[in-house]
Amino acid sequence: MSAVEPRRVIATVCLSGTLEDKLAAAAAAGFDGVEIFENDLIASAASPAEIRQRCADLGLTIDLYQPFRDFEAVPPDVLQANLRRAERKFDVMEQLGVDLVLVCSTVSPDAVDDDELAAGQLRLLAERAAARSMRVAYEALAWGRFVNTYEHSWRIVRRADHPALGVCLDSFHVLSRGSDPALIRTIPGEKLFFLQLADAPRLDMDVLQWSRHHRLFPGQGSFDLPSFVGNVLSTGYRGPLSLEVFNDVFRQADPKPAALDAMRSLRLLEEQVGLPVAAPAPELTGHAFAELAVDEVSGAQLAGTLAALGFERTGEHGSKPVQLWEQGGARVLLNAKSETPDSAMIGALAVESADPSSSALRADAMHAPILPRTRGPEEANLASVAAPDGTEVFFCGAGSDSWLADFPGAGTSAVPGLGITGIDHVALTQPFDHFDEAALFYRSVVGLQPEPIAEYAAPFGMVRTRGVVDPTGAVRIALTGTLVRRGEWAPAVRDPQHIAFACDDVLAAARALRERGAPVLRIPDNYYDDLDARLDLGPELLAQLRANSVLYDRDEHGEYLHVCTEMLGSRIFFELVQRIGGYAGYGVPNAPVRMAAHRRQRLDATGG
Repeated sequence: MSAVEPRRVIATVCLSGTLEDKLAAAAAAGFDGVEIFENDLIASAASPAEIRQRCADLGLTIDLYQPFRDFEAVPPDVLQANLRRAERKFDVMEQLGVDLVLVCSTVSPDAVDDDELAAGQLRLLAERAAARSMRVAYEALAWGRFVNTYEHSWRIVRRADHPALGVCLDSFHVLSRGSDPALIRTIPGEKLFFLQLADAPRLDMDVLQWSRHHRLFPGQGSFDLPSFVGNVLSTGYRGPLSLEVFNDVFRQADPKPAALDAMRSLRLLEEQVGLPVAAPAPELTGHAFAELAVDEVSGAQLAGTLAALGFERTGEHGSKPVQLWEQGGARVLLNAKSETPDSAMIGALAVESADPSSSALRADAMHAPILPRTRGPEEANLASVAAPDGTEVFFCGAGSDSWLADFPGAGTSAVPGLGITGIDHVALTQPFDHFDEAALFYRSVVGLQPEPIAEYAAPFGMVRTRGVVDPTGAVRIALTGTLVRRGEWAPAVRDPQHIAFACDDVLAAARALRERGAPVLRIPDNYYDDLDARLDLGPELLAQLRANSVLYDRDEHGEYLHVCTEMLGSRIFFELVQRIGGYAGYGVPNAPVRMAAHRRQRLDATGG
């Protein structure tokens, strides 16, 4: 397999805005070229020649013009009209400076099921194109009337036998139909004119609707794109890797971050097929700390709750208004930088990396540049990047506490804790538009692997959640988001976030919290009645869970006990969790109960 970096291209249909907006975003993200989607050009006030110059000024090539529809296997009168239409499109292509047009397999009611006729007419089109130094890439639409597999499109192209006619392979059209991509290896590389890439979730629905609304960038869905691309490259294909993604969210989102996300997805895919991109993500060994941005009121409330959880304030930053709280291997920073009342939020998290410098270099290669940071001459030089939701992610040395030197007195805690050993996971609610982008960020930049998406019915609509975790489970981040949120009707707790602490014995810790008068979230009796009916835990364990508001889940691998605090401020709470056996989840079945309880508590607190 060649070690030469491929050219990276994006179809303008992937992005929101005018054609000019899309071109600017693609160039800013570092793409080499674009596919011009015909509708984008039609809606532009700029002439094709002006668009050509605009692309040149931005350093972009135009690699494909598309789509040309419903051409082949038609009666003679329709063919003549189609050829006239094609010549007019060739005129446009000449002005754009592009020599390749995408022809989709027909869905026309005028067409007939005749491969010989289709091949003959496509050959005629290729002759017309070649006369103008152009080529035709024939693509099988997954919903094509007669030609809907790449194997069929290749048979027709082979039968037509013209050097200006080749195949366009689109990963969605191939993989959505369950075609065997291994057979791609039988196609000569010089007859593969273009490669379009899209991922997608596995959905049981009409393939056209699936394609038009639910495609994703590589690494965000369920398709095995590395194997697909590996098969294509094995043919000797050396054309561009191009993204063609139809997605309702992407086509409404700011095109600049969407284009960056697209580029990040492509670089991750290149890495997966063995192309040179960046050094592998270094091994992660745990959470170094989680930082909360607080104001004066929420800071005091959070500090009081941390103390009730057995944490001790062990240090203050030498030059910034930041407190360090510790228990076991768990460290929480309270950063008094918020100026908005009642506005505590998770502002940053830090992971322990076996090689922080390599983590930073990888982040930069994955288009997540290191953030500028003000620090004193003797302070730790920690690199951080911004996640899509704005959370800072720091890279600290594994097993190195050098950054603690910034907090005089750190590591001197003598207060007996509650058995907390470290941070189990950090949970971040994502804006709807950033859910898939966030999972890709943590996968490509940080090196975490996405877990399957879970969806559940919450009191205020459907919620989906997805964990991203390192191979050993030392670093876990739970990403959560609502599927739809419209209007003013919303829960009393918007966009909740929490830090979950690993605990040796959650029941013992919960009893201690109750004795200390800590703000433990009250779980209703109905939950425990249902728990008894479903799982038959035994009266003693059930009584302990009920008395201490401890939630419980289990699966075939193990058990999970967790207890939550009340909401601290408008969106933050803490959780103590105990994993027994091989349980690797997050207690998702209990989330609706916890959300309803937090709403009751929040309304009581605010007089709502």
